[in-house]
Amino acid sequence: MDIRDNKGEEPARQTIQEVKTHHKIWLGTYILLALGCLAVYFILRFTSYVPLLKRMFLGGFFVFTVLGISKYIETLVIKYKESKAIRYNLVRLIRILAFLTIVMIIIAFLFENWYTAAVSLGLFSLVLGFALQTPISSFIGWLYIIIRTPYKVGDRIQIGDFKGDVVEINYLDTTLWEFAGDYLTNDLPSGRLIRFPNTLVLQSEVYNYSWRKFPYIWNEIPFHIAYESDFSFVETTLRNVAKEALGPNMDEKVKELKLLIQQTPVDELTIREYPFVTFRTNSNTWVEAAVNYLVDPKQASAIRTTIIKNAIAALLQQPDKVLFPKSNAR
Repeated sequence: MDIRDNKGEEPARQTIQEVKTHHKIWLGTYILLALGCLAVYFILRFTSYVPLLKRMFLGGFFVFTVLGISKYIETLVIKYKESKAIRYNLVRLIRILAFLTIVMIIIAFLFENWYTAAVSLGLFSLVLGFALQTPISSFIGWLYIIIRTPYKVGDRIQIGDFKGDVVEINYLDTTLWEFAGDYLTNDLPSGRLIRFPNTLVLQSEVYNYSWRKFPYIWNEIPFHIAYESDFSFVETTLRNVAKEALGPNMDEKVKELKLLIQQTPVDELTIREYPFVTFRTNSNTWVEAAVNYLVDPKQASAIRTTIIKNAIAALLQQPDKVLFPKSNAR
């Protein structure tokens, strides 16, 4: 299975037009195969060949017809659905429905006696159910993911001990592109892929950092300053540096957050002027000035680095107003 891009169902190097062309080729192939099976079936009707052969070609006609219809519907979904994550889920759903329909067609044409087919299918399902409990649970987990959408392709999530960006949601498992991990202390991609069974979504909490309505998280950076520092100057400097690093559009995002909170059952929740700075005393001989801001979780490391570099440079330009613990102790 090809690793998908971080937003949708097509391979990362394929364009939408290439995918459409690919689907059209397969659609034409299925139509030709269906017509071929139907033609052979009508020819065999006038011969003395065994009935099973006739049923096989008639069943082949219906099988290729189902495949052609499913491929045509996939083409429409790719053409008209704007969200790549929604396209991904719909395509997966169409394919599993087509698979189940084909299985029913094969059973129907292999057995002339429906009672025998039902009994055989029931016994087979019973044995298969005991043997494949975990895969079946994972498939149920996939249905839960499709219906309830705790996460979708492209989301940054944490489930259990796993953290990463969702790159693929299969029928039995989900693949993450890990960030942080055992060898990193930041939220940069580690380069490793994590694949876990979908049944985990029914057993563990899912932390989604990419909520569709508001895909931002709060970050905080503490700066250690001496008690003799000018706190007002520090607060103004940190706010200005953070606003410059985040850009002007983030103010609008804060307004969106306030509107979303107003629509919730929460009675009161104060969103301060953005970004804001808080002060707290440390157990040692300094004060922590923490700048708080909203950021896209996938850009958190880059924004944090920019703010730290620019903030320290700005604070060091005013040594009479900002004293750091080390320099103050001399």
